[in-house]
Amino acid sequence: MQTTSEPVSAPPAAGGAQAVRLAVVVGALGVVFGDIGTSPIYTLATVFNPSDPHPVPLNIDNVYGVVSLLFWSVMTIVTLTYVTLVMHADNDGEGGIMALITLLRRFGGTGGRRTVAALAALGIFGASLFFGDSMITPAMSMMSAVEGLKVVEPSLAEWVVPITAVISLVLFAVQRYGTHAVGRLFGPVMIVWFVSIGACGVKGILGHPQILKALSPTYAATFVVGHARIAFFALAAVVLAVTGAEALYADMGHFGRKAITRGWLFVVLPACILSYLGQGALVLGDESKASAPFFLLTPHWAQLPMVLLATAATVIASQAVITGAYSVASAAAHLNYLPRLRITHTSESTMGQIYVPWINGLLMVAVLILVFAFRSSAALAYAYGMAVTGTITITTLLFFYTARKRWHTPLWLIVIGAGLLLTVDLLFLAANLTKLVHGAWLPLLIAVAAFTVLSTWQRGQEIVTRARTKAEGPLREFVDRLAHTRPPLARTKGTAVFLNRGKETTPLAMRANCEHNHVLHEHVIIMAIDTLPVPRVAESERTEVDDLGYGDDGIVHLTAYFGYMEAPDVLGVLRLLDPSQTEGQIDVDGASYFLSDIELTMGSAKNMAPWRKHLFIATSHMTADAAYYFGLPPDRTVVMGSRIEI
Repeated sequence: MQTTSEPVSAPPAAGGAQAVRLAVVVGALGVVFGDIGTSPIYTLATVFNPSDPHPVPLNIDNVYGVVSLLFWSVMTIVTLTYVTLVMHADNDGEGGIMALITLLRRFGGTGGRRTVAALAALGIFGASLFFGDSMITPAMSMMSAVEGLKVVEPSLAEWVVPITAVISLVLFAVQRYGTHAVGRLFGPVMIVWFVSIGACGVKGILGHPQILKALSPTYAATFVVGHARIAFFALAAVVLAVTGAEALYADMGHFGRKAITRGWLFVVLPACILSYLGQGALVLGDESKASAPFFLLTPHWAQLPMVLLATAATVIASQAVITGAYSVASAAAHLNYLPRLRITHTSESTMGQIYVPWINGLLMVAVLILVFAFRSSAALAYAYGMAVTGTITITTLLFFYTARKRWHTPLWLIVIGAGLLLTVDLLFLAANLTKLVHGAWLPLLIAVAAFTVLSTWQRGQEIVTRARTKAEGPLREFVDRLAHTRPPLARTKGTAVFLNRGKETTPLAMRANCEHNHVLHEHVIIMAIDTLPVPRVAESERTEVDDLGYGDDGIVHLTAYFGYMEAPDVLGVLRLLDPSQTEGQIDVDGASYFLSDIELTMGSAKNMAPWRKHLFIATSHMTADAAYYFGLPPDRTVVMGSRIEI
């Protein structure tokens, strides 16, 4: 979301602009930073978890080394990689890995096609990893918060899983109402959260101020060099401190790079670092508190309120990643990696606030399964890091390729920068691979499954498109034949709008209407929806009209351009047209709308493996009703079907 201000000469307006900017930062605190801002709850406890298959011995030197490693990992991956570098690679203001894929397509043309295709496929796998992250994050974060009850009252341990499950059910049940109604509360809640964890961190530091020495990179370096094996395995837990870094980039379109940068540098980063330092100081004073340093750092009288506040914060963190999954699914559908999904826009003022029922149901079932299967945040932590490190590594790689192609950054600078940052990312990725049999397989399995669906749909659509193109035949040739048909077809009063895939072929519904019903409407608009690899399209560039070679036959072709973040509005586009463009006045509200419905069946052609054909046909059942998707009036929409074998 971009903010604007009035000229400086108007003081009230300038003050209003300041308020707007502050409101945007507060809003970003409530949506963007929920995931990374709740990482202090479980990160340090996971590092020193004695049940870890590769435990980190608990001693003074290791505490200094781990805290120093946490600090410099956050500074390198979040502050340097994402905030300083990656967030500059925006696609018309939008961020996220899907935006990087569209930038690859736009600027990668000067490179080898195979390289661009391979990187785009890698980006789709990164998006698939994000789906795994969106399933694991709610289960992991909410369970870690509710586990604070065990610190307040150990006898409540058996209630952690049921309470987490109930919260999850409520969270997913309210998604249909959208976040706009409660979104204004998220920012203030997260401000209280960051102030609280920062204050508790200061309390711990005052108890053992020597922990501040861990800010020196020498402690991290000494830990890595002197205890290389231990430090390597520790990276699998240290990476939990940067979970949510992708959200900073993915949500950039809603709040803007400046608001996110300010929120991170002036609020979130200091609060999280103070919390890590305070927890490290607490463990230095009493090693027995390493099991739950976050909640034990809180004064006894405030532990229950902190559990409640942590639960609220993790619900907000979960909300952010769930909304992110909706956005990724919507963008994937627009870019032809998923079928057309039913999408509900839950806010009139914010396009990005959407609800996707199919994705919501899938996430709810997955989260509940994870909660009951793993039963603790410590067990789920092994799975958590794999999705995060995979996405971060792929994002870094795509960014540097885009930087080279888009900004022509010198090759030597690309090699040095990518070499250093990818080395860090790959170390984290390799460390998480050591947890493969302990849970890291889960996000990889989810990602492989999601990637298979996405790539199968894209491949299947290519096959169907070729078959459909053959069945439809050239549009201009069909219009020429209509013009020379003697006697001409009977023309009925009114307007017919035929939705079509493009400009080259004839809508199957129109061909059937003419060849079988021998009738044609007085005004015919053949309309194609073209989704561009940009988030949004300006109204002045929304339409393109072609008379198809005849200026008086009442048949025109209309191309409506939308961004991948926009919902196609057919009626809205038709109202933008001038009568001179449509060869006469059209009646939008009284028009008939024709759709071509395709029934997919198994064929004998060896163009795709049989199991992938079955998967493609099964995935097609996710397709939303076309009339609903395009906003067509159901009482004036006619669907005409045909069959295509794959």
